[in-house]
Amino acid sequence: MPGVSEMTEKFHTKHETAEEKKSIFMELVSGTRTTPRKPIFHATNQASHCWQRYNEWVMCLKTTHGDKDKCVMMRQHAESICLDDWVEKWDTEREEGTFAGIKYPEPEATSGHHH
Repeated sequence: MPGVSEMTEKFHTKHETAEEKKSIFMELVSGTRTTPRKPIFHATNQASHCWQRYNEWVMCLKTTHGDKDKCVMMRQHAESICLDDWVEKWDTEREEGTFAGIKYPEPEATSGHHH
């Protein structure tokens, strides 16, 4: 199966029929573990849901003193709803100490910030 970014690109290109687009979408989401629905996000832009899920994962890391194993499900929930680019950007910002959300640096990022 193609990677998510490749499938997302295919999904965003123009398709002849709605059926073709639906087929690509179903291929994109098949087998994906996703975050449970939250009623407050039922019909809104999923960006807010993504931001909340990512920050819930960071809060889990913070409360477990960086125990990624205990927080793996929250990370999966964030990754399932957020764009890959956003997650990578926020991971980088956390490492650099510039992330706008909940503050919890990666253990290897605690020494020497670059400004």
